[in-house]
Amino acid sequence: MSNLYDSKLSFKIVRSYIKFTFKRFYGEYIVIGKENIPTDCPVIFAPNHTNALMDALAIHAVVPNNLAVIFLARADIFNNKLAAKVLNFMKIMPAFRMRDGVENLGRNQEIFDKCVEVLHHNAALGIMPEGNQETERFLRPLVKGIFRIAFAAQKKYGNSPAVKIVPVGLDFGDITKFGKHIIIQIGKPIEVSEYMNAYTENPVTATNEIREKLKNDLISMSLHLATTNYYECFETVTEVCNTSFLSHGNKSLPDNTLNRFHARQNIAEKLVTLEKEDPERLKLLDIDCKKYREKLSKYNLRNWVVEKSDFNTLQIIAESLLLIYTLPLFIVGLLLNALPFFTPVHLRKKVFKAQFPGFFSSLQYALGIFTFPIFYMIQTILLYSLTNLPLWVSVIFLIIQYPLGKVAFKWYRVFKKCLAKIHYKILEKKQSQQTYLTLLLNTKIITLFRD
Repeated sequence: MSNLYDSKLSFKIVRSYIKFTFKRFYGEYIVIGKENIPTDCPVIFAPNHTNALMDALAIHAVVPNNLAVIFLARADIFNNKLAAKVLNFMKIMPAFRMRDGVENLGRNQEIFDKCVEVLHHNAALGIMPEGNQETERFLRPLVKGIFRIAFAAQKKYGNSPAVKIVPVGLDFGDITKFGKHIIIQIGKPIEVSEYMNAYTENPVTATNEIREKLKNDLISMSLHLATTNYYECFETVTEVCNTSFLSHGNKSLPDNTLNRFHARQNIAEKLVTLEKEDPERLKLLDIDCKKYREKLSKYNLRNWVVEKSDFNTLQIIAESLLLIYTLPLFIVGLLLNALPFFTPVHLRKKVFKAQFPGFFSSLQYALGIFTFPIFYMIQTILLYSLTNLPLWVSVIFLIIQYPLGKVAFKWYRVFKKCLAKIHYKILEKKQSQQTYLTLLLNTKIITLFRD
């Protein structure tokens, strides 16, 4: 692990490829606050942690290519020799936990010293301050390790500004699926030097202060559904009330991904307050949310369908005709991309048998960065070998395979939405009373939350 902080050419090439493919894994890639990234001082990136490897790759995706970021990961994934070599190449160091054996905890001091060395060479660390990963959207208590490392590295510089902790808020449209959004928010750097006097007098007090600062910064940049007993209720309300929240008040906001995220944050804050100040009302909300989820499940409906509900029949017919007209594009895109797209999913389910949803997209992405170019090359070679087409046609064919796959994917999403609208219209005719009750529950949740 010597010179782990150096950005060698091989690492830069691999990371450039990772950054390129990572951005294309998401349907919408949003970065806010990139100007807050320090590039000439010791820095620790501290993101919230819900999506395994993708959280670390989000950091790599936004930092300059000449800035090495060394991450810490749980030690047990280093047990495989091949995996350990790959992880070392990717500048990832092991962190030992109690479950790795009490006898191994002492090895953390070596890793601790390496982290300080990295910072003293003006490189960067990536540390998940929550210490573990969960799929629920709330910030868990921050562990002390990140602050121990920050203060140890800052000692060299005394009270002069040097080591900085940069909070990074991550929001994923879906932690398991391809093609959803990712929002990466880089916060203002926290100057560790500002806490050094307090740290000299009382390390515990100073650690608690800087931990509180980082916690509040991360909460402001992520979706924090801070409840123990009403998590599903919070999730349902943030979804159901999202659109109405955007249009509520004197000035309505444009309906886009970022504004929807901020609306969910505001709704979550109000729900936390409601749980403290009016628990009886929250209980009523929870009852209605449970009924609403049951209705959606029973009639195979999505919230957005109920929310819009008043679908124009002529518009549905026009959408259907457009889908039929563009069907050949979908078929071509599907045929050229079935193996690259579905092989990682098959391997994740049947070979790796991953059970934890928070690891699904990480595993599928990691497999996909190999399967996509391999299958595209094989298909291109077969085209060139089995036809008399000139070489330049094969080169174009190689280039357009992935864009055609994206077109096919978007076509399928539009197709599913069109089916959902048709399903609702049919249900509305056959089960008008039930669709009315479902819509009524939707409205009731919004009204009960606002009043």
